[in-house]
Amino acid sequence: MCIVDKKINMVKRYIILLSVLIAGFGSLSNAQDPHFSQFYANPLYLNPALAGSENCPRISLNYRNQWPGLGNTYVTYSLSYDQHLSPIHGGIGLNILRDVQADGALTTTSINAMYSYTLKVTNKFYMAAGFQASFFMSAINWDFIFPDMIHPLYGPIYSSYEHDNLSNDRRNYPDFSIGLIGFTEKTFLGFAVHHLTQPSISFLKGSNDSELLRKYTVHFGTEFEINPRGSSLRRGDLKLSPQILFYQQGRFQQFNWGLYLSRKQLVVGLWARQNFSFHYDAVMMIIGFKQDNLRFAYSYDLTVSELSRSVLGAHEISAAFVFGCRVKPKKIKSVNCPSF
Repeated sequence: MCIVDKKINMVKRYIILLSVLIAGFGSLSNAQDPHFSQFYANPLYLNPALAGSENCPRISLNYRNQWPGLGNTYVTYSLSYDQHLSPIHGGIGLNILRDVQADGALTTTSINAMYSYTLKVTNKFYMAAGFQASFFMSAINWDFIFPDMIHPLYGPIYSSYEHDNLSNDRRNYPDFSIGLIGFTEKTFLGFAVHHLTQPSISFLKGSNDSELLRKYTVHFGTEFEINPRGSSLRRGDLKLSPQILFYQQGRFQQFNWGLYLSRKQLVVGLWARQNFSFHYDAVMMIIGFKQDNLRFAYSYDLTVSELSRSVLGAHEISAAFVFGCRVKPKKIKSVNCPSF
């Protein structure tokens, strides 16, 4: 039984590694960005125009473990800082993202600096435009067993030819992104384009076919106060926030729709993730807590596609701290985005 289990685990690692090779740095493929289910808990990653949207200084931490049923297949970490600066009429932000795929077969670290400018269009409507400059550092760990190394009876005894195609085990490149958001006191509509230059990310000799394709993001949300008749709730105690979010990166599409319900410090959210062919991928359940300047949330992606029995969904944790600051009578309002 032990030998059988080892072979099953070995096959599983092969599948994981091959999926990373095909999706991440194959000679004829294009990579996709990691994604978060708590979109607004990582605002700088969603849209550079949201830099400084909180007005006071903010630190955000995010962790996502996708498909834990296959091991440490896709694990992503994010650390962000941003704040609004009145002298420059906007906000600044810094985001550091680390994405680890297939137990470390492929790791990517990006450092992203951004600036957003906010314009008061009318007394009730504002617009913010953001620019982001990034630097990516990717690396391959070849300490894995490839299919061409395996003998049918004796296991991994051969040398792999995969190494012969490798030009370098590291790849560094710059990148640029832009974003735009229009908002009122209760409603916002945002648009972002990441990877404007579509940099080449191939590790293979003589290949420039693998690109980090442009990612287009559209997100919209609004907020309603609920005051049931005869209840003891005060105005603003109970709020409902419907939201939609759409990604397009190459042929990959992702449409997310759902809502948040907040009751004082407690926030719960329910989302669905699908494409425009109505193929549903996951249902996302979020619970968050806000106390003074501290925010914390946990979410679980319940996979409903054909992968549901083997991947075990995804876990995500976010935490944020907003520092206290003196806010002068404001000429510019903050964006009323959800916390998570």
